[in-house]
Amino acid sequence: MMEHRMGVAFLAAFIATIVGANWALGEYGIVSIGFGLSAPAGVYFAGLAFALRDGVRETLGVRGTFAAILAGAVLSYFLEDARTFAIASGIAFGVSESADALVYEPLRERSRMMALGLSNTVGLALDSMLFLWLAFGSLAFIEGQLVGKFYMTAIAMLALLAWRRRDLLVGRSAA
Repeated sequence: MMEHRMGVAFLAAFIATIVGANWALGEYGIVSIGFGLSAPAGVYFAGLAFALRDGVRETLGVRGTFAAILAGAVLSYFLEDARTFAIASGIAFGVSESADALVYEPLRERSRMMALGLSNTVGLALDSMLFLWLAFGSLAFIEGQLVGKFYMTAIAMLALLAWRRRDLLVGRSAA
């Protein structure tokens, strides 16, 4: 029951990041992300989406993940300034999810953190290239996309490591 609740929370957060990424891009366009790089404004939401996507897959399976991608793309399509981006992001998220799963699934039993890091790297690179090409017909912002998504993947992984460490410490002190 607890795993299902977590799955629903991951699902809602994942859908929200997809919609948030498309909304931010429609609202703010291209933004500076530091180091002299620029990227579409949804880059931070999209970067966070990769860790959430793995959470959905772990708890609700691949069908739940693709359902969330479809829901996020459909909801984004109704945002006034995000229709083109919604289609591009739906396709990019769908294709990158397939590649992400091919990397994540075989590695998850050995090390979930390694699986998360490697699969997110593959997923964010593929997603970035495909999205930029579909949305803008160019890879002009690829460096900014990769760096911005890496920021968020690193933050998500650090948060997960801290959570796991806290759970281990709490478990040890209770024993």
